[in-house]
Amino acid sequence: MRGAADNRRMATISKRFGLDNVLRVSDVRAPVTVFGSLPAANGPICLPNDSAVNKTQSMAPQPKPPESFRSREQQATLCLLRTADAVKRRLAQVIEPHGITLQQYNVLRILRGAGPGGLPTLTIGERMIEQTPGTTRLVDRLERKGLVTRTPCPTDRRRVFCRITDKGLELLTELDELVNRCDAQAVSALGPDDLASLIALLDGVRSVTA
Repeated sequence: MRGAADNRRMATISKRFGLDNVLRVSDVRAPVTVFGSLPAANGPICLPNDSAVNKTQSMAPQPKPPESFRSREQQATLCLLRTADAVKRRLAQVIEPHGITLQQYNVLRILRGAGPGGLPTLTIGERMIEQTPGTTRLVDRLERKGLVTRTPCPTDRRRVFCRITDKGLELLTELDELVNRCDAQAVSALGPDDLASLIALLDGVRSVTA
């Protein structure tokens, strides 16, 4: 009885989907794969419905539309911003696991270059890669970490000199090789001549925007 009912069900499915050669359940002596699924013996055979097919097609990745720019100048400016952001994010992944931010790292590099005499806070701010009014707060955080010390100027109490500590120097030494590899990777697509050209071009851009 069950086999006859299943045969009638298969005949209905065959008529609906236009399948001319559908096996009767009574003819099946071993599990048969239908549309990639393996049904149990004498069990119902599942066919994909139209909604499942349409859903699969809608999930296919769509091609990214081409970008349009007002001008070549706009395209170049956006390329600069995107490239700078990509390099910055990659550097942050290297530096931040060591407990400091990119800006704090910049301060430490400046103070290491200044030598034992140190620098006033205002001068540090002028030498920062990213100009920020919060240089004092950056130095405050570095001081709390034991990476920087501050001492008032003996001749002008309004000025404060910042110096990198031994702990700060050790941290920079630890990061030097990691940052060097990151720098090399960032421009690895360029040869020596291209690098020289890039540096000259970027210097030219900064000369009219600074």
